[in-house]
Amino acid sequence: MATNATRTQHDTVNAVVQAAMAKESGGRQTGTGAARSTADGPRRVGYGLPCSKCHLYFPADLDVCPTCKNSERVPAVVPQVPPKVTQAVAEPVPDTTVVEQEREEFLRQFKSQLLEAHAEVVNTQEAFCKFVEHHSGEPVSAEICSACYEHLQERVDMFEAALHIELKEAAQIIYDAVWADPSDPSKTYQNAAGALLTELRKRAGISTVLGPFQAISD
Repeated sequence: MATNATRTQHDTVNAVVQAAMAKESGGRQTGTGAARSTADGPRRVGYGLPCSKCHLYFPADLDVCPTCKNSERVPAVVPQVPPKVTQAVAEPVPDTTVVEQEREEFLRQFKSQLLEAHAEVVNTQEAFCKFVEHHSGEPVSAEICSACYEHLQERVDMFEAALHIELKEAAQIIYDAVWADPSDPSKTYQNAAGALLTELRKRAGISTVLGPFQAISD
């Protein structure tokens, strides 16, 4: 009996000692953690993702946005929207029968226009020369219009009038040309001929000729 009581007492003492040692060890660890936390300073909290509504960045330890009170943040991964594939619109294939009908209609209209133009050319009355007194036989078709003929006739009349210069006027022109420059007797006939030709061209309405092919204006 004494042995059992001694053993029970001994177990009780061991349990009390172990409990005291555990308490002391826990107190030391708590003190060490507190001291370490005090030495490191207060824990810093960073900003999390922005608000999905107002896009404001607020601290990560807050559950709601301090501005709009929204609890959702912008997702970290932006969903990729697949690109829209546009299908090319196939052009309608024209009906062969319709195309053939349009081609036949075009050819018919084109042929009709050609026939009308040819008929107008054939049915046009041929113009004959109005100066029948100059033709001994049948009338001849006219190859020049009246306006052009009258213009040429005026030019011919001017040429004929220039050739009808009077002898006295021609002699006066030659006399003035000879005595205008008597310094070189070898050029007397040349000056006289040049003065007479210049007067004839002037009366005929011909531009003054500087050389054999070059003409100058008056």
